[in-house]
Amino acid sequence: MSEVALWRRLLAELLGSAFLAAVVIGSGIAAQRYSPGATGLELLENAAATAAGLFAIILMFGPVSGGHFNPVVSFVDAAFGGLSWRDAVAYLPVQVAGCAGGAVVANLMFALPAVSISARSGRSRSAAAAVGAYIGAAYFFTSSTSFANPAITVGRMFSDTFAGIAPASVPSFIAAQVIGGALAVVVIRALYPRLTPAQAAGIIVPHQDQAASSALAAQDGAAPLAARPPAQPH
Repeated sequence: MSEVALWRRLLAELLGSAFLAAVVIGSGIAAQRYSPGATGLELLENAAATAAGLFAIILMFGPVSGGHFNPVVSFVDAAFGGLSWRDAVAYLPVQVAGCAGGAVVANLMFALPAVSISARSGRSRSAAAAVGAYIGAAYFFTSSTSFANPAITVGRMFSDTFAGIAPASVPSFIAAQVIGGALAVVVIRALYPRLTPAQAAGIIVPHQDQAASSALAAQDGAAPLAARPPAQPH
């Protein structure tokens, strides 16, 4: 298998991360404006928009880079051999830069200052509703979004809105995310000890060329989706 050129994968991760941050922060701003004071509803709207946006973003960029948009996902993928460690390290800065850029774009779309460092919101009394809405919505979207993503965590610092994160909170979030990624490696190793690098490379969206690639995929340099299994007779 020959990989898609690294610069193309990095561009896909940069753009995908930027779109993801714009969706997360932009939908948070919109939810805050359209449902003022209803924190649980705001969070549910934010999560629903993020889920739909992430689905489209993965379809757009996943066949090129694997659709990570998250340093933790990239490094876990590298731990299983689906991505080289060199490439995982290269993914990290473009993912963070993309999320920061997406945050700026989201702020500008809603006529806010390009960068407004997030502060504490003082919404602790609404924590129960917020957590409940978040957990309910989390069933419908991938773990690579929201607070499971260090790149998005950094990007959210640049927006003092509903979806923003105070800079003082960022290190603890990122530390928890890294620990979560490490625990994921341990659990997956225990549950799937025979997982191969080729199988790891196909997680989320396959991002390596295969012998059965279509002519279009070969021409574009993008990896085709994994071949579907033949239909079983009824």
